[in-house]
Amino acid sequence: MLPSLFISHGSPMMPLRDQPARDFLLGLGASMERPKAILVASAHWDTERPEIGEAVVNDTIHDFYGFPPALYALRYPAPGNPALAAEIADSIGATLDPQHGLDHGAWVPLLLMYPEHDIPVMQISLQSYLGPEHHLQLGRSLASLRERGVLVIGSGGLTHNLRRQRAPEENSPAAPDVDAFADWMHEALMAGRTADLLDYRRQAPYAAAQHPTDEHLLPLYVAMGAGGEKATRLHASTSYGVLRMDTYAFA
Repeated sequence: MLPSLFISHGSPMMPLRDQPARDFLLGLGASMERPKAILVASAHWDTERPEIGEAVVNDTIHDFYGFPPALYALRYPAPGNPALAAEIADSIGATLDPQHGLDHGAWVPLLLMYPEHDIPVMQISLQSYLGPEHHLQLGRSLASLRERGVLVIGSGGLTHNLRRQRAPEENSPAAPDVDAFADWMHEALMAGRTADLLDYRRQAPYAAAQHPTDEHLLPLYVAMGAGGEKATRLHASTSYGVLRMDTYAFA
C-alpha cells in the first residue's frame, strides 16, 4: 500500500535549478509503487470549507510573479478524475470546483516525480483558519484512499518565512534557528508525539519565526492523518538558508 507524503515544495524555480531537493524528487516517483491517482493538499489553495478540484484536464496555475519566462513556459497538463473527486467530496462533505487546476504546490513536485503527467491528479483545499487538528482529521478522512492506490500528498514547507530569504545561493546552509525548529519537528515525528506536534506553535523552538502563518505546515498534518503516525524522513536539505526542504512518508 502506498504511504502518504509530506513534501516541502520550496521555490517554484526548483525544476530549473540544481539543488538537492530537486535531485531527490527526480528519483522519488520511480522509487515507489505507481499510484492510480494522486490527491494533493497544497499550501496554496485555502478555502473556508474543503473543496476538491474536478477538472477533466488540469490547468497549470502560475501563482507567482517576477520569475524568468522559462518558468511560465512550464506546463503540467495532468488529467483529473472527476468521478473520484465527486466520490471523495461526498464522503467527507466537501464541495467540487470544476475550475481549479494545479497550483505550484502541486505541479512543481509532480513535474519532477512524474514528468509524463499521465497519472490523474486532484487537489484538495486547506482551511488554514482551523489549524493543525482540523487538518489531521481531514487527513484521517482520506486514509482509506491509500488502499485503492491513491497517493495522498501534503505539499508545503517544513519551514517557510520568505521575509527572511536573503541568502543569494540556493544551497546556503541553514540558519541555526531554522535547524533548531526542524530538529524539534523531526524528533517529535519520529517519536509519534502527535499532541506536541499539534501544539507546535507553543512547544517548538522559534516556531513563529519559521511559520508566521500556519498554511505551509498544515499539509504535514494532512499527510500524517492519511498515513498514520509512523513517520520516515526521506530527505532533508535547505534552500536559501531558511527553507527546510524535508520530505516525510507516513505509513
